[in-house]
Amino acid sequence: MPGYAERRARIRPCLVLAAGLIAAALCGAVPARAETQPKADRILVLKGKRLLLLLHEGRVIKAFPIALGARPVGPKRMRGDERTPEGIYVIDGRNPRSQYTLALHISYPDAEDLQRAAAAHEDPGGAIFIHGMPPSFGRSDPVRFFKDWTAGCISVGNAAISEIWNAVDDGTTIEIRP
Repeated sequence: MPGYAERRARIRPCLVLAAGLIAAALCGAVPARAETQPKADRILVLKGKRLLLLLHEGRVIKAFPIALGARPVGPKRMRGDERTPEGIYVIDGRNPRSQYTLALHISYPDAEDLQRAAAAHEDPGGAIFIHGMPPSFGRSDPVRFFKDWTAGCISVGNAAISEIWNAVDDGTTIEIRP
């Protein structure tokens, strides 16, 4: 078995390298990781596959697992039906103080949704968001959601909603497919 001096001689270069890297990082000598992901110009939600896709010029730049309204089959028709809308909308607002970490508002109901609801003498509902989980869930995102649980919103993990928040501008189109 090697003696103390021999072990120390083998470990010392590793310690010197580690200390140098830490010092360089603290002094700013190591460049920050460049952001390579472009802004999304479209969001595509595939309800049946439980996926939210961020697109840039028609290419998928990131995909996230989602949970939907508790009754996910079919489009939203009225307040309280626990369904997620289907159609083409836009991101038209943000809530940085959401009880679900962060929330991006979806422009549901649109004129067609309002007309359909009026013809059925129903309230179409509203307040549909892409949002995270309660902050108590932490930053670990699920690989997959095992239950649809929202009242009609689209839920992603907390790290995911932060990434989506930064990748999407207000006015971005969102298409929600069955």
